[in-house]
Amino acid sequence: MNTIRLQLRFLLPLLLALGGAAYLASGLLDRLTWQWFARDLNNRGALIANTLADSVNDSLVERRGMRLQALFDRAAKDERLFAIGLCGENGKLIRKTASFPRTLTCGSADELARQKDPRLLVEGGPVYVGVHQLQLDSGQKGSLVLLHDVSYAELRSQDTQRYLLIFMGVLGIAVALITVVVAQLSWRGWVSGARALLRGEGLLRPVSGSSPELEPLAADLRARLRDLEDEYRRAQGQETGWNPERLRALLQTQLRGDQVIVVSNREPYIHDRTADGIAVKRPASGLVTAVEPVMRACSGTWIAHGSGSADRDVVDAHDRVGLPPGHEEYALRRVWLTTEEEQGYYYGFANEGMWPLCHVAHVRPVFRESDWQHYRAVNQRFADAVVAEARSEDPIVLVQDYHFALLPAMVRAKLPRATILTFWHIPWPNPESFGICPWRREILEGMLGSTILGFHTRFHCKNFIETVDRFLEARIEHEHSVIAAGGEETLIESYPISIEWPQESERSGWKPVEACRRAVFARLGLARDSYLAVGVDRFDYTKGILERFHAVERLLEKRPEWVGRFSLVQVAAPTRSALEEYHSFQERIQRVTQRINARFGRPGYQPIHLLATHHDHDAVNELFRAADACLVTSLHDGMNLVCKEFVAARDDERGVLILSRFAGAAREMREALVVNPYHVEETADALHRALTMPGSEQRERMASLRMTVQEFNVYRWAGRMLADAGRLRLRERIQARVERGQLDDEVPARGSRRLTAVR
Repeated sequence: MNTIRLQLRFLLPLLLALGGAAYLASGLLDRLTWQWFARDLNNRGALIANTLADSVNDSLVERRGMRLQALFDRAAKDERLFAIGLCGENGKLIRKTASFPRTLTCGSADELARQKDPRLLVEGGPVYVGVHQLQLDSGQKGSLVLLHDVSYAELRSQDTQRYLLIFMGVLGIAVALITVVVAQLSWRGWVSGARALLRGEGLLRPVSGSSPELEPLAADLRARLRDLEDEYRRAQGQETGWNPERLRALLQTQLRGDQVIVVSNREPYIHDRTADGIAVKRPASGLVTAVEPVMRACSGTWIAHGSGSADRDVVDAHDRVGLPPGHEEYALRRVWLTTEEEQGYYYGFANEGMWPLCHVAHVRPVFRESDWQHYRAVNQRFADAVVAEARSEDPIVLVQDYHFALLPAMVRAKLPRATILTFWHIPWPNPESFGICPWRREILEGMLGSTILGFHTRFHCKNFIETVDRFLEARIEHEHSVIAAGGEETLIESYPISIEWPQESERSGWKPVEACRRAVFARLGLARDSYLAVGVDRFDYTKGILERFHAVERLLEKRPEWVGRFSLVQVAAPTRSALEEYHSFQERIQRVTQRINARFGRPGYQPIHLLATHHDHDAVNELFRAADACLVTSLHDGMNLVCKEFVAARDDERGVLILSRFAGAAREMREALVVNPYHVEETADALHRALTMPGSEQRERMASLRMTVQEFNVYRWAGRMLADAGRLRLRERIQARVERGQLDDEVPARGSRRLTAVR
């Protein structure tokens, strides 16, 4: 009886506290839910306004009031749209649907839309008032007033509160029962059970010394924890507003300012000797484009191969140099390789073996024992550099790309508490294709030294999991995308990479589109009424340059009216020219270019301008802004950032993107003209459609593409990976505390703050 009384004295306040928490949480959840609905309604309203803008403008210019009224009436049939009104520049209501409230004027709607809660109660229920500005071709300004029906939102909010109260009630009962059970157990039994729960050992076999009463409970709670983690990762896909400040805040909260180390083969800046002294260059690399902004936000250390002729002249005694030049927001640690090591590790195993193996680009991979030995030795060299640069036992290490498949396990052996995030920037093949590699087991084991292993798409994740299942003995949790091998777990997740969205200060320095067009046309000797398409790639056989040229040739064959009026500018930065496959490919492209130009060219005109030189960012941006279309026809690509750079450059919302279905970006950028680059006829037809596409359709497609690229930027890519890393680091630290039996008052306090940040 005394035990029961003591338990009740504890349980009753606990249940009361849970009830109070449920009441407070329901109010907070209601406010958060409404904020989410408001954001979605604003985005939806902006999309509707952009869609109707051209039709409204045409109706006003042609003075077709009935046509405009019919357009509004059709649009208002949407079950979520209550009414539409059009306000003129003078603030008067020009046109409205029948359901538009009589008491609502343009002025009152504008005033209401500026409020924090722009809801209005009408006969049909509550509506959300949104006002969206329109810029008409006549020079006048107008606004579109959209009334959204939000009665469904209030019903959902009530259902959510009810479910929350039920959940908290069930949770209170469960906690009470657990407390009764725990009160009957010894402290040693509880610690043993907690260890089994956190390690998951009780899921596979009984744990020596653990409490048998806790084993079913541990299995159930662990499953619920996995479900919550999956929900957390899915929720990350809806977050917006990623920028350098938010990324820094994440590092300071969820990661407490922990050290971030990036490892890549290519360095972000190259120092070369020139006649005028030492020049600093940015290499033509999608990886550098994506990772360099992240490093500026993290202020960490970047470890890379020093390949410039003056790289050794600018580093300090520890082979470090501050970057970017003149700002020094992060440190670059350079690793030096001999000519033999670079030939075997980089040109040999990485680019003659792994690159064609993963791209399945109809080029036979070559694997040599000597290349493998160099590859393994260089991976160990970089792993040693990571250990030397680490300021603690648990740094965050971001390993980039196929050059360092062995490095994660090597770092794990020296720094077992490190959080290692490996991102594979190229595709991952199916198990049958990967089975060609003689050292497949070593590569898979090396990659599984990672805490998190990221790919661009879920398809690549699926291929990797199936490859591990085929060639290694490992426990795979398909529903959670977790692989357990060698006593360590690796999360396999997709993180679509992107670019840094241009800031206002950068965009203000851009030349107007017409000025870019005049400059490019004058430089290339094009007629003023010509149409221009652009392709920007490295001189690589996986980029579909040959197929692109064949499509241009077929377009000029089928539609002779484009001869003399259309040109393709192909920027092809030379790369890996020392390799036979690349050298022969570049020679073949030169021959095809000459043949097509000889066939369709004439004095003062050539259909293909092949610029086989490196172009800096400003030069490429000028080409993007001058072009009528951009062709990205990769035969197989992890993501391809050229298409996103083209979209970011077109702030005039003109231009058409033609995108290969085999590029990872095709899964995000659905408003592009998606083609099969192997089908020459289809690509030629898409090119004709792009060149003849009406301006209104171009604006609709480009506006949607720009919204996607701006929202899903490089900071979101890095933020999602680092947030997942922070969550896993927190769990590991709590587990370590439990195993040492040191769960004092400090841990719950610190852990509760960190869990709040993770959630």
